[in-house]
Amino acid sequence: MSDIASAETKPAQPKQSLSAYANFRDFGLVAALILIMLFFQYTTDGTLFRPLNLTNLVLQNSYIIIMALGMLLVIVAGHIDLSVGSVAGFIGALSAMMMVQWGVPVVPAIIVCLIMGGVIGAAQGYWVAYHKIPSFIVTLAGMLVFRGLMQALLGNRSIGPLPPQFQLLSNGFIPDFFPGYGIHMTTMLIGIALVGCVVWSSARNRIKREQNGYDSEPFALFAAKNIIMGGIALWLCYLLATYKGLPNVLIVMAVLIGLFAFVTKHTIIGRRIYAMGGNEKAAKLSGIRTDRLTFLTFVNMGVLAALAGLIIASRLTTATPKAGLGAELDVIAAVFVGGASAMGGVGQVLGAVIGAAIMGVMNNGMSIMGINVDWQQVIKGLVLLFAVVFDVYNKNK
Repeated sequence: MSDIASAETKPAQPKQSLSAYANFRDFGLVAALILIMLFFQYTTDGTLFRPLNLTNLVLQNSYIIIMALGMLLVIVAGHIDLSVGSVAGFIGALSAMMMVQWGVPVVPAIIVCLIMGGVIGAAQGYWVAYHKIPSFIVTLAGMLVFRGLMQALLGNRSIGPLPPQFQLLSNGFIPDFFPGYGIHMTTMLIGIALVGCVVWSSARNRIKREQNGYDSEPFALFAAKNIIMGGIALWLCYLLATYKGLPNVLIVMAVLIGLFAFVTKHTIIGRRIYAMGGNEKAAKLSGIRTDRLTFLTFVNMGVLAALAGLIIASRLTTATPKAGLGAELDVIAAVFVGGASAMGGVGQVLGAVIGAAIMGVMNNGMSIMGINVDWQQVIKGLVLLFAVVFDVYNKNK
């Protein structure tokens, strides 16, 4: 009788351990971000969280987070895209040529550039999806091609300044509709509303999982994670509100993060991308058109890389030959540090965003401390290696 009872309890063990591992990764990322922030706040004598530096931190890393959202889907699908930095630089150069040299209005130029990004993603995705050429090779070629095209387009010179309306994309701030309070009250109200929506959505999803009999994280851990993340978000909103408020690009980021979180968790296409990354053959046998899905993930990546290129150009107010140089390394590192698996099928939007925040805080903090760029690369490389080793070790275990 005891053998039967023992056999009946065994199937639940892998489920609990998997849930515990996922919870550990989520909470561990939050804890790591907090510790890194506190470390650089101390070592920079409080410079890290000054409102001006915090605003610059957002502006400097916004394009990394945006590209990390697209890279997450590419990596979850079991591929990689090494060309995103070059594509972003090329699109920034194209936008400058259109608006400064050819006199194209801002809005049509932005639309054309986003379409061009989608076309570039489609061109690369075609070879990966329908001809089964490894994405590493295709996008490595794309990295060289579009870096060369960008330099040819610019003629190895900077083009600018870009129109003031276009500069608002990255350098502008939302207006304050409730002046007279000493801080940017609109920023605080938006922050409170967003935190409330996130907490409500998390609680709703937890209740649904429990009602359907799925395993969920302990309530104490769930509450602690939401309180800590909500508190940090409100504190950061307050700091931004004491300066100029929320940058326009932060609103763009928030919309995209919410959209991709919804797509990955609540849509059929999102679940199919995870299924394909977990086991492509099984996904194909179950009726999923894996070739088309792979193609779409690269199209999506191309559009987001184009948007990132526009943001870089807007922030710099000019298009430069070095724009986006090495950005693909920070983007890929952000996704892996955020918990995505190098083998595909695993990764979350929140993890990618936190991973990008970790890399951004490290870049900013080390620059303030005066650490040489060479050593910054060494440190970031070690962090990336540790994240991948940690993932592989836990999978083998």
